[in-house]
Amino acid sequence: MTIADAPPVVAAAADAAVRWHPGGSFRLDQTMFPLMRGNADPSFAAHTSGFWMAFTTPSGPVTLRLSGGGLGVDSFVDAQAWGPGAEDAVAGVPRLLGAEDDWSSFDEPAFHATLPRLVTEARRRNLALRLPSTGRVVDSLVPTILEQKVTTLEARRGYRYLMYRFGTPAPGKAPAGLLVPPTARQWLSVPSWEWHKAGVGPQRSATVMRALQSAVALERLAELDPAKAGAKLQTIPGIGIWTAAEVVQRTHGCPDSISVGDYHLAAYVGYALTGQKTDDAGMIELLEPWRGQRQRLVRMLYLSGFRKPTFGPRMTVQDHRGH
Repeated sequence: MTIADAPPVVAAAADAAVRWHPGGSFRLDQTMFPLMRGNADPSFAAHTSGFWMAFTTPSGPVTLRLSGGGLGVDSFVDAQAWGPGAEDAVAGVPRLLGAEDDWSSFDEPAFHATLPRLVTEARRRNLALRLPSTGRVVDSLVPTILEQKVTTLEARRGYRYLMYRFGTPAPGKAPAGLLVPPTARQWLSVPSWEWHKAGVGPQRSATVMRALQSAVALERLAELDPAKAGAKLQTIPGIGIWTAAEVVQRTHGCPDSISVGDYHLAAYVGYALTGQKTDDAGMIELLEPWRGQRQRLVRMLYLSGFRKPTFGPRMTVQDHRGH
C-alpha cells in the first residue's frame, strides 16, 4: 500500500492532494458507507464526482473529496482537500480508507474453513471492502449518543437539525450545503432549548455535555487499541457497550467490536447463523468461535443479502440497552 503524489491536474485544483494505491481491489462506496449518518447527513455528499466530506482537523476545518477505486492491484483513490486542514486530511487518507485493515487472518484457509457458507460467499463477492478508521472520536461519539434509545429516524432528524443550526459551511470547493460538524467547544455551547427543539432528551444531551468536557482526552483515545479505547469510553456515565462499540467501529476500524444491545442485531445474527431468533447472550455465544473477527463477520452477513423473517408490523425502535 503506497501513497503517490496526485496527478498535476488534480493537485492544481486543491490545497492538498494525494493518490493512494490500496494494493488491491477497493470499493469506496462500501468503505465509506458506515461513516454516513443516513443519506441526508449534512457532513457528507455522494456525487458522481466522488464522496465529499467535511470535518475538523488539528489544523482547522477541511473539505475532502475522494474518488476512484477499482479491481486489482492497479486500483487507486484520488483525494483532494480544501481549507486549513487540507494537509492533515490528505495525510490521514490511508488510515481513513482502511490501509490498516488487514483481512489476511480472516482469509487464511484454516480460518476461512470455519466460517458459515453465507459468510464465505459474501466475502468472495466483496474482497474490495475495507473497514474505515477516522481517528475522530468526537465526530463519531456525538451522533452515536443521539441514537441511544430512539429510532434511527428520530436520531438522524435531530442530528440534522443541530448540524444546520451549529455546523459551519465547508471550506473551499464544496457541494452546496456541505457542513463541518460542530467542534467540541461548539457542541458545549448548544443551549438546552436547542437540544429540546432537536428532539434530544435531557439524558442524551447531558451525556454529550459530560463526555465533551474531556474532549482533548477523548481524541487521544484514537491512539489506543480499540479494546482499550472502548473501555475508556465506558468510564463516562451514560456511555455503555453499545455506544463504545459503534464508536470504535468507525474511529479505529475495529474488526471485532459488535453492538451488543442493538434492538435488531442479535435476532439478525441468530436467524442468519441458526435459523432461529436469539438474544445478546446467544449472539455472543454464536460469534465466540470467531472472536477477534466478529465485526468483519457481521459486515459479511449484512453484505450477503440475508434478511431475517418478519412477523407482524415492522418495529424500528432501537433498544441500545446499557447505552
